[in-house]
Amino acid sequence: MRPLPLIASVLLSLAPTANAQTVDFARDVYPIFERHNCRACHNASGVASGTRMHLPAETSQAAVEGFGYSLVELVNHNKPLESILLAKPTNRVQHTGGELISPGGEEEATWISWIRHLATSPDAAARARAATAAQAGRPEPLRRLTHLQYNNTVRDLLGDKTKPANRFPGEDYVNGYINQAEAQSITPLLAEAYSSAAERLARGAFRFGDKQNLIPCEPTGPADRACAERFTREFGQKAFRRPLSQAETQAFVELLLGEGRREEDFLAGAQLVVEAMLQAPDFLFLIERDGDATAGYETASRLSYLLWNSMPDAELFRAAAAGELADSQGVERQARRMLDSPRARAAMDEFVFQWLRFDRALGTVKDAVKYKEFTPQVAEAMTEETRRLFGQLVWNDKDFREFFTARYTFANSFLTALYDLPEPLEPFALVNFPENYDRAGALGQGTFLAQTGKPDETSPTERGLFVREHFLCQEVPPPPPGVNASLPPLALGGKPLTTREVLVQMHTKDPSCASCHHLVDPIGFGFEKFDTTGRRRETLTVALDPTPQQRKQGMKPEEHELPIDSSGSVAGLPNSEFSSPREVGEILAESPVCQKCIVKQLFRYSFGRHESLADAPTIDRAFAAFRDSGFRFRALIMSLATSPAFLREPVRATGD
Repeated sequence: MRPLPLIASVLLSLAPTANAQTVDFARDVYPIFERHNCRACHNASGVASGTRMHLPAETSQAAVEGFGYSLVELVNHNKPLESILLAKPTNRVQHTGGELISPGGEEEATWISWIRHLATSPDAAARARAATAAQAGRPEPLRRLTHLQYNNTVRDLLGDKTKPANRFPGEDYVNGYINQAEAQSITPLLAEAYSSAAERLARGAFRFGDKQNLIPCEPTGPADRACAERFTREFGQKAFRRPLSQAETQAFVELLLGEGRREEDFLAGAQLVVEAMLQAPDFLFLIERDGDATAGYETASRLSYLLWNSMPDAELFRAAAAGELADSQGVERQARRMLDSPRARAAMDEFVFQWLRFDRALGTVKDAVKYKEFTPQVAEAMTEETRRLFGQLVWNDKDFREFFTARYTFANSFLTALYDLPEPLEPFALVNFPENYDRAGALGQGTFLAQTGKPDETSPTERGLFVREHFLCQEVPPPPPGVNASLPPLALGGKPLTTREVLVQMHTKDPSCASCHHLVDPIGFGFEKFDTTGRRRETLTVALDPTPQQRKQGMKPEEHELPIDSSGSVAGLPNSEFSSPREVGEILAESPVCQKCIVKQLFRYSFGRHESLADAPTIDRAFAAFRDSGFRFRALIMSLATSPAFLREPVRATGD
């Protein structure tokens, strides 16, 4: 570490303790973090997510003060001058963001005062823990059924396989997934769609009588109250995924019997009940209530919508009623049973679909003249290839790090032609790579390579950004407003240039661009020997347009074959230089940042929200289980499904 300048040493030695204690973190210190945009990297998903400093997601007084005291972990109590909290922002110890606080300045004096306060405060650690506990005690956000979950639920509840939610308004990706609570409001358009679907589903359920056996008794007439009550209780428990209260039961019974409809058919009343229940919040949302009365049923619903993307089955309802889901052992027994079902495979297929944005891969468009071989069928084959690799590792209990290092793939004739491999004996059979092949794992597949490319050329920036966001769980700040992100022609000033050369020129001139692009572009450069469709190449063809005078003389564009520099690196990861998907796959597979990112991605999908600082014990516990199992993905699923946070129990740090 570089020594502290004399002026800083003097400031620290002369600053009396009383003055240090009068420093107000929210007023004096926190603005320094905001002025230097520390939040962009130091958050749960930032480039510095692997460090011990995360700025709070919210900026309330309590959250900011709690964050201030959490910095005590970065203070050397015996030698405050050597605290990493001082050395990093002043760049005395190498800091990815460079020097943010100038040594000897007013900001450093304020910073030093807070460090001294933390070093001498006997209750700093306790105040930090209290702030984290307060955040951890907050209720989980209300989650709505996704469209897929709605389709699956009406299939299992009513036997309806028409997939009515496919006609609902589209869902938005937030935090990388479409099941995030913060994006699940019900718009007027969606409310109307729910109403129409409920009417159609209820009418269809009884169109030809009670073909689905929804009514568990034989009504003696249109006013059979006993049968109406039994139907309401039993169907209502399935629809609401919990027992109905007496008041709810009676309200639905009155709707079924209806004073003005006593001469109508019993089934007509049952149809009205079904229609009403399908529009109720208890059907459309996964509602969490305080108290123990329905706790087992709520656990059953969380478990079934995580592992099956649908409502609980009869066995899960039985376990809830018997109190068998009150502890992690009972939940584990059910979870293991459920993971053996084909429905679990479909649910995890949906996870990988969203995690790796298959929707973008399936919708990618390429220049039809340059890339005639790229068709929708090829894009579909690419996502199937990735899905099969994921399934191979998960359901055969293999080391999931192989997702990045696999020296084989699952291909059909479309892909073997693109990848220059021998055609498989049957579609999507396992195909081993040649010894010197530089593809490996998901990063060598078209799902990644094609969706991160432009229609006519590659995009190293997009490829690097994808790796950061999806495999390192790091968010790179967006470009400033008004910045033109379009790539200029590869022939500037009459000289043909590679994509790499143009980007280096663009992104190093402006410091505001360089600060972020140095985090993503060098990653993308390592994939430059794979074109925008995922085909291997050694050179880049650049056409140099003739001048107007040359055009008059009939000269045509002159093509140049430029050698490709595919050397890349991942800033922030040690020894991360690479030049191919095979090499970067090996780097990511061994990186704890990437390994923990897989945990975070499944957490976001499982809990329907982004992780917070209060979720660190849950993340750490799951990561330890994942690592200790030899990186078996099913062990990760089980750890999250049986975690105190999932079971709504108090969470304690693991000490890992």
